[in-house]
Amino acid sequence: MNIAIIGTGYVGLPTGVGFAELGHNVICIDKDEGKISALCQGKITLYEDGLAELLNKNFSSGKIKFTTSMQKGVAGADVVFLAVGTPPHPVTKEADLQYIFAAAEELAQYLNGYTVVAVKSTVPVGTGDKVEALIKAKNPTADVDIISVPEFLREGYAVKDFFNPDRIVIGSDSERAKKVMAELYADFADKTEILYVNRRSSETIKYASNAFLAVKIHYINEMANLCEQTGADINEVAKGMGLDKRIGNRFLNAGPGYGGSCFPKDTMAIAYIARQYGVNMTLIEDVIRENAARKKQMARRILETIDNIPHAKIAVLGLAFKEGTDDCRESPAMEIVNELLANGADITAYDPQAMTNAQKLLGNKITYAPNAYAAIENADVLAILTEWPEFKTLDLRKVYNTMKNKNIVDCRNMLNRKEAEACGFHYTCIGYKKNRAQEQTENAA
Repeated sequence: MNIAIIGTGYVGLPTGVGFAELGHNVICIDKDEGKISALCQGKITLYEDGLAELLNKNFSSGKIKFTTSMQKGVAGADVVFLAVGTPPHPVTKEADLQYIFAAAEELAQYLNGYTVVAVKSTVPVGTGDKVEALIKAKNPTADVDIISVPEFLREGYAVKDFFNPDRIVIGSDSERAKKVMAELYADFADKTEILYVNRRSSETIKYASNAFLAVKIHYINEMANLCEQTGADINEVAKGMGLDKRIGNRFLNAGPGYGGSCFPKDTMAIAYIARQYGVNMTLIEDVIRENAARKKQMARRILETIDNIPHAKIAVLGLAFKEGTDDCRESPAMEIVNELLANGADITAYDPQAMTNAQKLLGNKITYAPNAYAAIENADVLAILTEWPEFKTLDLRKVYNTMKNKNIVDCRNMLNRKEAEACGFHYTCIGYKKNRAQEQTENAA
């Protein structure tokens, strides 16, 4: 089939490359000339594990192409995916739909022949109705069905998730559109559930899913706070909880709170939608507020370890919002860094993939190190803020000998607590705090 994708970000590009790998003819459209120029040279514009290899393979074979021209991009397309950004409005925090509407209006004038326009961006319920009205007003004779196909790609795992989805949701009441989408997703029919629902249900499913996961993350962080006061270990508690099939073990990692391009904006958006409809969502509202406070709490933990050290140096490992991506948008690590900077901190940081994006946001406010050990050198405290696997395998003896003062604040529970303490570190993690009886037992031993 002929597929056009409007937007080449963390959703559009992996989706386009994925469909090309499945044998479809794909054209990706973006107004950013620099980005399209790079992609036309086979250069990757964002980091996702395995994406560069598939991009180069399918670009070389001609299965995927890139253009800044809407007219050229959608010519002859069977399906056009709208995959542009829907960032939070700076004041109301509702989803800002200006890019969706602008793309729909421009697209409308070039529609020729029957076309399915699939909204893949995360949008509030009722957006499909507005997109349909815009297109019909701009091109009354357009033979088009507007459907909702929400994305469920996890950043850092987008390629894997494209080929191994939990589910595919298609929101449409048009049998004609359903037939087209069934053909497009035929490769998945035998290995995953393809759920056909009405358009408004489809639009709601994505928000409902992300908001639920955000609640789950906040819940385990509250349990971690309780464990720190009672002497329980959150890792053991989470494992015990996760064995209950009704709960499951995913999203039970205590840490600095949720972040990234989805959870923060989607929770704020669904809360806004609820207020517009007069629905009281106190749970979501509380999660949003407390998650913001969580980052400040983490920054205070780090600052407390160096409270009596003049001109202390903080080593930060991790700037991306999670492992496997270079995305720093709404990153808990970046918010913690900014809070530390607001308190006059001297920071040297390292991230395996996100240094360029972090520097765009932080400029020269911090020092950037070429590797983890360079960041740690002469530091008074090491703060681990992103769960990159390489941080889990740090040589703690080498770290000990490299640091000036031996403090670690592990906001991701990456390191082995007993090993860190055996090396002589003052080690602080999430969801565990020794009580007096434990300290006396260990001292006696």
